[in-house]
Amino acid sequence: MSVLTIGAIVGLILLLTLAIGIPVAFALGLTALISIGLFLTPAEFAFFADFVFASLNDFGLLAIPLFVLMGAIFGHSKASQDLLEAAHVWVGRLPGGLAMSSVMACSVFAALTGSSPATSAAIGRIAIPEMTKRGYPNGLATGAIVAGGTLGILIPPSVTLILYGIATETSIGRLFLGGVVPGILVTLLFCLWILAVVLSSRRRGRFQQQTTDAGESGETSQVIGGEESYTWGQRFGVLTKVIPFAVLIACVLGVLYLGIATPSEAAGVGALLALILVALLYRSVNLRNIMDIALETTRTSTMILMIVAFSAVLGQVLSFLDVPQELAQLVADLQVNRWVVFVIMNLLFLFLGCFIPPVAIILVTMPVLFPIITELGFDPVWFGVVMTLNMEMGLITPPVGLNLYVVQGIAPDIPLRDILAGSLPYVAVLAVGIVILALFPGLVTWLPNQTLGG
Repeated sequence: MSVLTIGAIVGLILLLTLAIGIPVAFALGLTALISIGLFLTPAEFAFFADFVFASLNDFGLLAIPLFVLMGAIFGHSKASQDLLEAAHVWVGRLPGGLAMSSVMACSVFAALTGSSPATSAAIGRIAIPEMTKRGYPNGLATGAIVAGGTLGILIPPSVTLILYGIATETSIGRLFLGGVVPGILVTLLFCLWILAVVLSSRRRGRFQQQTTDAGESGETSQVIGGEESYTWGQRFGVLTKVIPFAVLIACVLGVLYLGIATPSEAAGVGALLALILVALLYRSVNLRNIMDIALETTRTSTMILMIVAFSAVLGQVLSFLDVPQELAQLVADLQVNRWVVFVIMNLLFLFLGCFIPPVAIILVTMPVLFPIITELGFDPVWFGVVMTLNMEMGLITPPVGLNLYVVQGIAPDIPLRDILAGSLPYVAVLAVGIVILALFPGLVTWLPNQTLGG
């Protein structure tokens, strides 16, 4: 039996275990055990525990629970409300301003949490009721939150980019810097799509948004929403609520980019500063909140690290079977245009994203595909960012589009079909983003090269 046939059988076993509902981490571990039994000697079973331990015995992985902790701290505060209000004061006058404000708030909250579900839930709880109350169609209101939440895995600090860096031995600092400009680009593309949808709907007479004018009435609305007028003093004044968060992000990422601290050290300092900031600004830190934060951090981190451990074991098994090496050699021998291979890889990521989370996609595919990426001459930082954009699509696409179900959970009165109808067009928007980055790779590589050297 050929090596590639064995690799195809291993992949099929994994898909079958996922299809019958086994959790991702255990599906990976079970696939590794079955593969050892089928294609290797029984002696390899003795190394299973060693592989699990070795995969987690990495100081860099400590950044994951610490960044998750920082995100949980902000998630249990009123930071999301302040961010949404600040964004709305600045862009609320534009058609679809509240939806754009939601996306912008998601982009900043993503930088604080690094989590797509947390971003969707935190911003969506406030923004969706306000948008529906002010006449936004269900699809437009929920689609903006589903799409905006995906920014959590792109805008640094991103757990997805951390794991990509560890799996491929790529600088996490360069990956974080590489994600900054694409994060801004995708945010702008989302806002442009919202503007196009609202203008098109208004021309057809299908969307008449309720409006208020706080400036003319002389009253400042306490409710976030509508297309309200604000003075320049109010606009700059509301930034005082955002500045502390911006300073925190700058401090955490700055010490990392300048080489003063490792990702784990930066994450630890960030978590501590986040706790202090929330305690001073919102005075909401108490024993119950701390327990909730600790439980959420433990659950999320355990899930991620179990996937890390068992995917590393499966990757080691595939390496023993020479699957990555054989596949890389096959692609090299085909002598096809590298952009054809790039498209095929992205289609693979899109397919996998419909069924398994981004963390698992990275850890399962990179041991196999990364040798091909380097062989074809693609920049690892650029490819990591493009891959992350692709995996953002997986958070939107059914049947396992995580953000879809997060939004359905916080807006149970809105049918899932409306959420799907409003969210799926953003898959095309993300595809446009990938095309732009493919045509202009400097959008990813320029900032890391300028900051850390080429």
